[in-house]
Amino acid sequence: MTEDAEQRNRRLDRAVTDCAEGRPQGIDAILELEGPRLLGLARRILIRHDLAEEALQDAMVMVWRKAAQQRQADGSARGWIYAILRNRCLTILRDGARLSSLSPDELTRMQEARQELVSDDDWKLLAGKGRLGECLDALDDPARRAILLAHVAGYSHGEISARQGVPLGTAKSWIRRGLASLRECLS
Repeated sequence: MTEDAEQRNRRLDRAVTDCAEGRPQGIDAILELEGPRLLGLARRILIRHDLAEEALQDAMVMVWRKAAQQRQADGSARGWIYAILRNRCLTILRDGARLSSLSPDELTRMQEARQELVSDDDWKLLAGKGRLGECLDALDDPARRAILLAHVAGYSHGEISARQGVPLGTAKSWIRRGLASLRECLS
């Protein structure tokens, strides 16, 4: 991990600690450090800017409320924050009431954009230049793509197997072995 990435991670750890201790500057620091990337990820998942902003705001409220539960031994603050945002985005996608105002063409466009979310080189932008990017790059293409489809685009294992044209068990194995390789590489 580069020194810049280590410093950013330490600042994020401190920001989450500030939130846990009731200091609002923690949220400010998170948004200063990761705000544009967080909003970009939400926008890529949800397509609509208004929904992306809503997801980011909801995620920051959740970070504020649950900061005391985050433990560094369980993973990085950065990963925890992104997981909260991703889960919030997926909840919005599953909530048909918000999407009911979209025309069929807009819904089709959203689905196509979701499929393009993990195109060949876009994952490198999401992972950044840190250790995660290096570890993802070390994975074989099918495993990396399966992991990104599951954990970034929010596809189910069944959808991944259909998209990649492999049996369900193969897709699950790629994800399981890939995640194990990532854990080993990142530790």
